[in-house]
Amino acid sequence: MLLSTLLALSLANSPLRESFNSLWHVSLGVNIGTMVFERSLHGWINDAVMTLFFFLIALELKRELVLGELRNPRLAILSISAAIGGMLVPALVYLFFQYGELGQRGWGTVMATDTAFVIGCLALLGTRIPTSLRIFMLSLAVVDDIGAIIVVAVGYGSDIRWLAIGLALLGFIIVKVMAFLGIRSMTLFFMVGALIWLAVDASGIHPTVTGVILGLMTPTTKWVSDARLHTIMDCVVAYPPGDHWSGDTPDRKALKTAEAAAREALSPVERLEMILHPWVGFVVMPLFALANAGIPFTGISFASPLTMAVFLGFVIGKPLGIFLFSWAAVQLRFAVLPSNLSWSMILSGGLLAGIGFTMALFIANLAYTSEQINAVKFGILLASVLSALLGLVLLLYVTRSNDSEQQDSSPTQDKSEDTLPHNDQFNLVESEHEFKR
Repeated sequence: MLLSTLLALSLANSPLRESFNSLWHVSLGVNIGTMVFERSLHGWINDAVMTLFFFLIALELKRELVLGELRNPRLAILSISAAIGGMLVPALVYLFFQYGELGQRGWGTVMATDTAFVIGCLALLGTRIPTSLRIFMLSLAVVDDIGAIIVVAVGYGSDIRWLAIGLALLGFIIVKVMAFLGIRSMTLFFMVGALIWLAVDASGIHPTVTGVILGLMTPTTKWVSDARLHTIMDCVVAYPPGDHWSGDTPDRKALKTAEAAAREALSPVERLEMILHPWVGFVVMPLFALANAGIPFTGISFASPLTMAVFLGFVIGKPLGIFLFSWAAVQLRFAVLPSNLSWSMILSGGLLAGIGFTMALFIANLAYTSEQINAVKFGILLASVLSALLGLVLLLYVTRSNDSEQQDSSPTQDKSEDTLPHNDQFNLVESEHEFKR
């Protein structure tokens, strides 16, 4: 994404800028009788390809709620409260500067957090970052994105066509019935999902909502238990080596059964995440950045009211909203703060949440006119860069301070570890290697 962003900025400010801009306006589509499915290349990327991104986000949220850390209600409420504050306060900051102005409709631009860039920034600090902060930020960003999609559906849709909505609802019911009947073909589900996308697109609601709903409908239960999988695999391993795996033999049937069992030992949510992560990470999001991050810097000023409103919404509103709502949830005993997660880390994470790149650009394309969009994109870019720098610097300072305090409070720790018996040291190393593996 970073490389695509830099490439888009370079091309948008080079002699090739006219060709680069015209590329995204090339019209693509198909005609089926009297029905016409046509939009620009930019439109296909933002409306169709990005549906996969939102589908993956919904899968991650479903997994966290059912199988992951958010199963604990009080931990979930901490992330949800932070996400609500991180959406509400930036929108209020933005409206403070733009209420009654031409840019008032763009209040949703400053609400979302860019999941990929935030997690990437945390990865730069490696093991200095506690796992609880990663989980908190990932959960916050996922809930944030879901909230932004609801804003897109409600605030930036067009005229509602109820017949198309009825067809889309019928499609969702068909998906539910297919899952109930035990149909496991991913291809068949994606075909039905594509038809639902067309119905939602025709309804006036933004079609990326399809990805969110289908992601939340995806089952988290697996068909083959661990015990059953081991039994099946033991049957295959029991066959002696030889050339008996070809032909229509019981041996080969057992092998195919083991293949199906290994596949079905993962829930559909987990399997789809594994399939989609490389495509979304290395194709969908870089392509989106390339199509949307091209900002010509000529004629743009930081003093522009729109640029300032977007910039302050992210840099001030995001950390303020996340910190205050998290603190309030803990003080009211609705949520609990993990023992290794400090308030200074929450504030640092709030600063990182000001990186609103992907969703901010996505909503900006829906909310602003062609005359306003470049000033808004400039504000998004500046806010994302500054938020990343401030968040990383503060996190580096906080984690370094924590490390110093721990070393001061346990000066004999290293010495006691060195005096372990040889066998205990060996077992400790082996355990660590096994844990990492």
